[in-house]
Amino acid sequence: MKLNDSFELLGLALYAVKDNTLIISDLHLGFEEAMNSDGVFIPRFNFNEIKERIEEIFSDKKNFNKIIIAGDLKHEFGNISSQEWNEVTEMLSFLEMHSDEVILIKGNHDSILGPIALRKKVKLESEGVFLEKSKAFVMHGDKLIENEFTEKAETLIIGHEHAAVSFSDGLKSEKFKCFLKGKFNEKELIVLPSMCMVFIGTDVKKEKLLSLFLKKNNSEFEIYAVEDKAYFMGKTKLNNH
Repeated sequence: MKLNDSFELLGLALYAVKDNTLIISDLHLGFEEAMNSDGVFIPRFNFNEIKERIEEIFSDKKNFNKIIIAGDLKHEFGNISSQEWNEVTEMLSFLEMHSDEVILIKGNHDSILGPIALRKKVKLESEGVFLEKSKAFVMHGDKLIENEFTEKAETLIIGHEHAAVSFSDGLKSEKFKCFLKGKFNEKELIVLPSMCMVFIGTDVKKEKLLSLFLKKNNSEFEIYAVEDKAYFMGKTKLNNH
């Protein structure tokens, strides 16, 4: 689905058409091992389901100039678990097969991602990535960033929120991952859904928001819910109080 002339929705990924760049966010690889270490048993399915989702994209578009991971590639805050090390390196190798360059943006869960990035020889950005042709700045979204690129960008792209939305028919309610498109300080703001398959995400109409880009943001946002594909579900104000 086309958002506009610059961006398309491909499953749970955003495609920057002019830059031939695929943007994904919040994979949280290693989530299951973190839960297991806390005494909560979760079968390990996140990696395989994410890979299947991305393979569907690659079946249509074979190669990209760049693939950007907009933060939280891994889950553990303070260390790199064995599951994370194995899954992150395998995921990066998989993405490299379909892209000239893979770029990692450091998320709040990626405090020690450096050793993996160094071993795989992929670029690790602390703030974000500017897409010249799209005039867009991609960042994680856990903190507000002001630099020369956010200044000249016409579009800001963030993850972090794990954006989702619920719909009810009066009898039952169902939650879907979603993209949001609205405004932040007069710039276009696109919010990515999480690629993590363990949980759906934050209901942006009902639940407490995470990102400073959305808190106290009174603009109206377009909602694109994702199931087998993206569906435009109208506009809404967020639960930003």
